[in-house]
Amino acid sequence: MQSLSPLISCCSGRIGCVSSLLLVLWTPLCVIASEPLPTIAIIIDDMGYQGELGDRAIALPGAVTYAFLPHTPHAVRLANQAHSVNKQVMLHLPMDSNDGASLGPGGLTLHMTEAAYRSVLQKSLDSVPHVEGLNNHMGSLLTRHPGAMKWLMRGVKERSPLFFIDSRTTPDTVAQKLAEELGVPNTRRDVFLDNDRDPDAIRRQFRLLLRKARRQGYSVGIGHPYPETLEVLGHELSGLSVKGFRLIRASQMIALQSGHESEQSSPPLKFARRSKALR
Repeated sequence: MQSLSPLISCCSGRIGCVSSLLLVLWTPLCVIASEPLPTIAIIIDDMGYQGELGDRAIALPGAVTYAFLPHTPHAVRLANQAHSVNKQVMLHLPMDSNDGASLGPGGLTLHMTEAAYRSVLQKSLDSVPHVEGLNNHMGSLLTRHPGAMKWLMRGVKERSPLFFIDSRTTPDTVAQKLAEELGVPNTRRDVFLDNDRDPDAIRRQFRLLLRKARRQGYSVGIGHPYPETLEVLGHELSGLSVKGFRLIRASQMIALQSGHESEQSSPPLKFARRSKALR
């Protein structure tokens, strides 16, 4: 037995070395796995008027969020459809713009009373099923006015829990500030994806969205149910996890930014002359 001692000692030493080596190799992998991935949220605005393109939008892969204009012909069907496949539904609320563009039904204007604000808001919310939050459609005029935004956020609070996303159609917006002051969960748009509908331009904006997410940890993009946008997003989102990014719902983005992200989160500027960004 004494002659076996050196062999046993040698084997033990090798096993110990191998174990140590495996531990050294495994530790960086654990650290890498625990680091949060850059995260994006994508909202498709202007849903509700077009049935076929709305269907294509809802078929996009991943946790895309959909914002519906109130009282539109396809809003109820498409919102129900989105909800049935676990996609998040928002209200895309029309608001006064600097260029005086038509708001369509359910719009808020600068000269309304507070009672009118609340009435229009509640009817617009009721027109779209499964609404969990809202953002502004146009609004470059209205979102600059603290009084109007205070009335809006009071109305949103009455239907709590709802969240608000500032589309930032003007750099002078105070909408997110008032949402914060009145305790409405909120965030803001970082990138418009398709103010220029050329597919190459949309791809550039999508890459900008990813760069912002990599730099700050998260980024919110807004697009529309244009054929060009849907084609680009269908391709880009299908390979998102391979690139090291994840896509989550709008509400989960707010939770992420506030440090309270739900465990249910999903795994892995070029402007036109009269673009929505200027309204």
